[in-house]
Amino acid sequence: MKTLKIAGAVLAAAVAAVLVAASRQPDEFRIERKVVVAAAPEKVFPYLDDPLKTQEWSPWEKKDPNVKKTFSGAAKGKGAVYEWAGNKEIGVGRAEITESVPGKVVVLDLHFKEPMDGRSTVRYELTPVAGGTEVTWSMWGPNSFPAKVMCTFINMDKMVGGELEKGLAALKAIVEKK
Repeated sequence: MKTLKIAGAVLAAAVAAVLVAASRQPDEFRIERKVVVAAAPEKVFPYLDDPLKTQEWSPWEKKDPNVKKTFSGAAKGKGAVYEWAGNKEIGVGRAEITESVPGKVVVLDLHFKEPMDGRSTVRYELTPVAGGTEVTWSMWGPNSFPAKVMCTFINMDKMVGGELEKGLAALKAIVEKK
């Protein structure tokens, strides 16, 4: 009986420690990666502004070859919508381009519906640099309490940032090949 009380107290202390650690997580997350592509911004831009072309380099497209996709709204640019329903790795969600400035920036409203509901903003920014275009891929949004708890165990910057790096490398390869 005494052993059960001790085990219960240890478990309660562990849960309390996780909840305290989660409460200290920031209220917003931000993940950002960059790459230089040896091409002018005008050559890179179509791969960011067109949901059909985004599929060519997106790291998430490779995680579920049987993903169900729906495209609606504008064909590209502001108002273009891409919805997906996939396996547990990519879940269910919707991305809509909310801002598109040719050769400069594309902004999306990203709504994950499953496995966990969440909203974030994605921004692709193109900056001319020596040797080509610096592409900055950033993602940010509110950090819900369940997400904060998850972040006490998982480094989201490393996990999601690694996917952004894969995507940028694939984008670079595709654009430079053409």
